[in-house]
Amino acid sequence: MRPSRVALAVAAGALAPALLLSTPSFAATPVPSAAAAAADTGSPYDEMDADDLRVAIARTLADPDSGRRVIQEANELLDDATVDEMRAWLETGYRLAQAEDDRVAISRLLGDPDSGRAVIREANEALDDGSPEAVRAFLETGLRLARAEDDRVTIARMLADPGISDALRAAANAALDDGSPEALRHFIEVGQYEAGA
Repeated sequence: MRPSRVALAVAAGALAPALLLSTPSFAATPVPSAAAAAADTGSPYDEMDADDLRVAIARTLADPDSGRRVIQEANELLDDATVDEMRAWLETGYRLAQAEDDRVAISRLLGDPDSGRAVIREANEALDDGSPEAVRAFLETGLRLARAEDDRVTIARMLADPGISDALRAAANAALDDGSPEALRHFIEVGQYEAGA
């Protein structure tokens, strides 16, 4: 290829995007504005009527994770609330009421004498963070993992006892070999008593 053709090919390659985007087919394509993008990410409750909002609030009452604050506020809304009040509660109030209930649940764990070091440590970290997301995450996943850590320590202490029975040792080792939080918890709550019987 001659040098003049190479220079021509490079120039065409550089100008192609500019020429392509300035053609009428691309120029006429509307670019989404920030307002249109914000409208697409609106609340799912914006389009609901009063009956749909009441159903959404009633679902929070049916949720077994709903605590006293959520139940109290939901019942008050169902008794006497405007559409705007129900919508506002579903968008922000529910999250805040749930966070208050979650903090109460964590405080109870901190007062429970059966809570181990890992549970206490993780619970305090969630409360120190203070965000509704942190306290919810602790109750949904962090508690299970922290409790498993405490259960491993408890089982290790049992195994360190020279007077442990062979059946209890086998059950404890089986729980540790499984390693799942559920197997460890089952051993602590049930398995050790079955093996010791």
